[in-house]
Amino acid sequence: MQLVYVLLALVAGMLMPVQAGINSQLKNQVLSTEAAAFVSFAVGTLALGVYLALRRLPLPLAAAMGQTSWWMWTGGLLGAFFVAATVYLAYKLGAGTMMGLIIAGQLSAAILLDHYALLGFPPHPVSWQRLLGAALLAAGAILIRR
Repeated sequence: MQLVYVLLALVAGMLMPVQAGINSQLKNQVLSTEAAAFVSFAVGTLALGVYLALRRLPLPLAAAMGQTSWWMWTGGLLGAFFVAATVYLAYKLGAGTMMGLIIAGQLSAAILLDHYALLGFPPHPVSWQRLLGAALLAAGAILIRR
């Protein structure tokens, strides 16, 4: 079963630069980074709505809003920033450099989240191996840029 998770993660990772490229091409048509990001989120929202309807999954939003902390609703804002940033950066940096830097940033944040067991992640202390891995990834992003 782990293989399925690994493959899903790899496919999701492979689709990130594809999404950035598609959204950047959309930006060229609509002449706005923000509008392209909005269209991307609107289409994604519609797709998830259709999926929920087909699966007949309930939308407990009203009950959930009263039971969750305010910050739990900020994930969409972070996603909007991410999509807008990739729309803007894809053709400024190129897909390889952009993704290398994004992954280096993701890994750096993940190491901190793991170390301090933030946001529900189980604790995984910082080690020299983890720091070296992040540094090598950042170095790889720089080499891709050159």
